[in-house]
Amino acid sequence: MTGTVVLDPLLPLVAIYVVSGLVAVGIALAIWRRLPGWWLRGLAGLALLAALLNPAVQSEEREALSDIVVLVVDQSASQRLSDRSAQTEAALANVRSEVARLDNTELRVVTVGDGEGDSGTQLMTGLSDALAEEPQGRIAGVILLTDGRLHDLERTPALPAPLHALLTGQPEDWDRRLVVSNAPAFAILGEPVTLTLRIEDQGAAPAGDAFVPLTISIDGAAPLPFDVPVGQDIELPVDLPHGGMNVLQFQTPAVSGELTARNNAAVVQINGVRDRLRVLLVSGEPHAGERTWRNLLKADASVDLVHFTILRPPEKQDGVPVDELSLIAFPTRELFMEKIEDFDLIIFDRYRRRGILPSLYLENIANYVRNGGAVLVSSGPEYGGAESIYRSPLESILPGAPTARVFEEGYVPQVSDLGERHPVTEGLEAMSPAPAEGEGPGWGRWFRLVDTIVPDGAEVVMTGLDGRPLLTLNRVGEGRVALIASDQSWLWDRGYEGGGPQAELLRRLAHWMMKEPELEEEALWVEPTGQTMRIIRRTLEETTPDVTVRGPDGTETVLTLDEVSPGRFETLWDAPDVGLYRLSDGTLDSVIALGPAAPKEFEQTIATGDLLQPAIDGTRGGIASVSDGNIDLRSVREGRPAAGRGWLGITPRGAYRTAAISVRPVLPAWAFLLIAALLTVGAWLREGRGSRR
Repeated sequence: MTGTVVLDPLLPLVAIYVVSGLVAVGIALAIWRRLPGWWLRGLAGLALLAALLNPAVQSEEREALSDIVVLVVDQSASQRLSDRSAQTEAALANVRSEVARLDNTELRVVTVGDGEGDSGTQLMTGLSDALAEEPQGRIAGVILLTDGRLHDLERTPALPAPLHALLTGQPEDWDRRLVVSNAPAFAILGEPVTLTLRIEDQGAAPAGDAFVPLTISIDGAAPLPFDVPVGQDIELPVDLPHGGMNVLQFQTPAVSGELTARNNAAVVQINGVRDRLRVLLVSGEPHAGERTWRNLLKADASVDLVHFTILRPPEKQDGVPVDELSLIAFPTRELFMEKIEDFDLIIFDRYRRRGILPSLYLENIANYVRNGGAVLVSSGPEYGGAESIYRSPLESILPGAPTARVFEEGYVPQVSDLGERHPVTEGLEAMSPAPAEGEGPGWGRWFRLVDTIVPDGAEVVMTGLDGRPLLTLNRVGEGRVALIASDQSWLWDRGYEGGGPQAELLRRLAHWMMKEPELEEEALWVEPTGQTMRIIRRTLEETTPDVTVRGPDGTETVLTLDEVSPGRFETLWDAPDVGLYRLSDGTLDSVIALGPAAPKEFEQTIATGDLLQPAIDGTRGGIASVSDGNIDLRSVREGRPAAGRGWLGITPRGAYRTAAISVRPVLPAWAFLLIAALLTVGAWLREGRGSRR
């Protein structure tokens, strides 16, 4: 029960101020006139003011509320290392027993796990959420049961009570960590990219060798072993083996005694891009479609084009030497002997044998293809004649043998059944409007086709007149070759009869020949979105085997893919954790890294209170190690140090709930008026006696 005096004025405050002024003036006048009853007049004025203020006594019946101690328990991944889980359970039991021993005190336990999206330990976020649900006037203390490795320190809330930390971990804990820095997202093929990596020991690491083993694996291939120093930055030059995404994994073996091996590996994904694509275009003679190839290749800023056109055939009897048949001197030896390996693609556009390129040079081109080069032949009538480029050492690599028949009649190019599954031609039919008669693609016609016989192993992806081969592809050795059995693709470029997807077709064809990864016929890859994998398998076969996914912890999951379009099979799978995943269907392998190889929880694993120290010092709290034994909880006055050797303090808040309120006037208003009247009469009587004397 408490009592306080409250005022409930009978008049507005302005009126009371006026009355107070009049009372003060009356008292001052009485004093100035030296009236003996001035003090009685003053008391009468005060009684009148008290009547106007209407004082009352307010009594409250209060119910005391308990103090609250908030315990935030860190249950993130780093808290499961070594014996920290057992330490956490023991410390939790210790705090429960200590709070139970304190009078009028309750314990609120809040658990915090791993943050979403590899955001680490969101300890302060959990504390803020817990405090938002409790009255601030009852919070007597906050205890964090953690290893001190939090990742949201900037969200530390304003605390009305001491903040303490109970640290798990052992003084002898140590861990080895592999860190890769300075890793670019893109790199140019053929140019080394420098990565900086470092192997560092944290905590009470034992004395050991100055060098430790390190393995490097690219795209899941067999790892390459190295020995590297500990605690030093290592500059590592890397040449990317192919275009597209290259996944590099670095790993050092686990050592007995370290906290975890999850941070002994690092994954870097670098997208390999070509700096410049060098293309050699040799046109056998000027014709309507020659500019089509030139415009296509020159439109790509990443292509360096070398283009030669034979302007004057040697059969012209004008005495011009063979080596002067082009507008400028044709450096055949330099191009086809010395620098042929510098080109990514060689295109023969309506080229015929005229003695300009000797058989030795053509044999060198065939070897260039076998060693990984690419040759594309866009043929005209000359391909079926005696001067055909096929009747040369190139016969062994070209994917079509001419029959000497050349058809000069209209036809609409068609995508073959195989072509619907091949990345060069898949989906081309959808790029044109539907034809009026409703059959086949809505493309314009071509009017020439060189009849060819396709050798075993070659792939016909487009057909022409009566289903004869129009576009044929093949792999020879390490290289690729293609044959277009017509020289009239330019009709699509000019929009004849509506045209067709000429630019897209030729772009895909050129990129397939230059081994761009997105145009491989047989491919297995993953498109990640957060923790969700879209696993994609492209194949020329009608079916595809199941895919086995091996996670970073070694567990394997078998997935069945569904066909979503001809030659394309997909499935969605939610990965359980971040890290490196390996995929295999028995024929193709692929690797994908979801997030870092080592989650943020394992970047730093040694328990420490350094991160929390500033926040704790600001509340006069303390840090205690669980490994030192149980702690005592004590009550301390607000503003006093709240931690000492073996004990932590809380500040009782004295919070209460008001159960009832009663208000009683000090005196009725008439009583104050009666007192004022009596005092006034007394003043008159005293002053009257004084005047008679």
